[in-house]
Amino acid sequence: MKKIIAILILFTVLLSACNVAGNNTQTSPTTYDINDWDSVVAAAKGQTVNWYLWGGSESINNYVDSFYGKALKERYDITLNRVPVADTVDAVNQVLSEKQAGKDPGVVDLIWINGENFTTLKQANLLLPAWADKLPNSRLVNWDNPAINRDFGTPVDFQESPWSSAQFQLIYDSARMQPEDLPRSYAELKDWVVENPGRFTYIAPGPGGFQGTRFAKGALYELSGNVEQWGRFDQAIWNEYSPLLWDYFNEIKPYLWRQGETYPKDENELHSLFANQEVDFSITQAIVGAGALIEQGLVPETARAFVFDNYMIGDFNYVGIPLNAPSKAAALVLANLILDPEFQAAQVLPENGFGLGFGIDINRVTDSAALTKLQEASQKLGNAATPPSDLAKALVGDTAAEYQSLVEEGWRQFVLLAQ
Repeated sequence: MKKIIAILILFTVLLSACNVAGNNTQTSPTTYDINDWDSVVAAAKGQTVNWYLWGGSESINNYVDSFYGKALKERYDITLNRVPVADTVDAVNQVLSEKQAGKDPGVVDLIWINGENFTTLKQANLLLPAWADKLPNSRLVNWDNPAINRDFGTPVDFQESPWSSAQFQLIYDSARMQPEDLPRSYAELKDWVVENPGRFTYIAPGPGGFQGTRFAKGALYELSGNVEQWGRFDQAIWNEYSPLLWDYFNEIKPYLWRQGETYPKDENELHSLFANQEVDFSITQAIVGAGALIEQGLVPETARAFVFDNYMIGDFNYVGIPLNAPSKAAALVLANLILDPEFQAAQVLPENGFGLGFGIDINRVTDSAALTKLQEASQKLGNAATPPSDLAKALVGDTAAEYQSLVEEGWRQFVLLAQ
């Protein structure tokens, strides 16, 4: 009798454990047809979408939780689980390791992605194919624009959907510096750094420091005098010009904050140095310039953004869905929500903390109320933003994806560790 009771208890425990495991499963209770949006929405109901994205900006983290998290729950009964990563490559490696282990479904539903990370997953055939043009709001995307249909030179092929646009800019404090005193090229910046020792630093290029990598690639453009040659990978061109890049950074190194012995690892650290007046410049990629950072209290109210006269890299960023995503339907709903004019307008407003540019073409918006909201948002950038004409004049595209790791590894070897 005791054995029977023990067996019954064990059976009950095992059954309970199975139920718990079943409740944690992310797979949808129903299938969906990507060409039938109602079926996608129905399948997504009750799912949790695990969105892996770079977590180095508190203002962006807050924006994602407040705007997308709330809307997903209220409109679609979808729970947003924002998973912050130090660098997007961490999410990519998660998907790669799951593939190697044969894990399907995995744990990643959506990734904020572009550049070499997109190329890695696309070449490994680990992204959900041909979905981005099926989103209802995809009609608002100008897929004919090479800046959108190619990502760091890699054809997008509808395997990722745009979120926003960004362009590298510097930030200064107008209470301490005048516009006429600002450097307007990498050459002028070098002179300024030498004349003002200890007052400048930059984010270390490398994992989690993509802004530092972008800053370095802008210098590479100016030093080579040719942007177009970097659009496709050429080892000979890299071998010719990369020594000039290391020379540039080594020449300013002794004059940097802490003599270049250490560097901020992300924009939060650089903003803190700037706000504490330890250095005179910070950076942003937001169309609102310093506006969102001011709203978040991360930089002084007198902070202003500016650009050099040329070689300020800009591009689009995207969201991608891994092939083994556990909640594909919920990921599709979120990707479509991102393109909604309501949220595209919200993301450019300084007070909302995101501040990156439109991912859609507002000329494709036919709803008058939505168009008005977008137009009004673009006119509220404030005086902390770089004038749009300056941004347009200085805008250049990014390099081919292969140069990303070369810049990061080379900087570490020939600059950071150089004696």
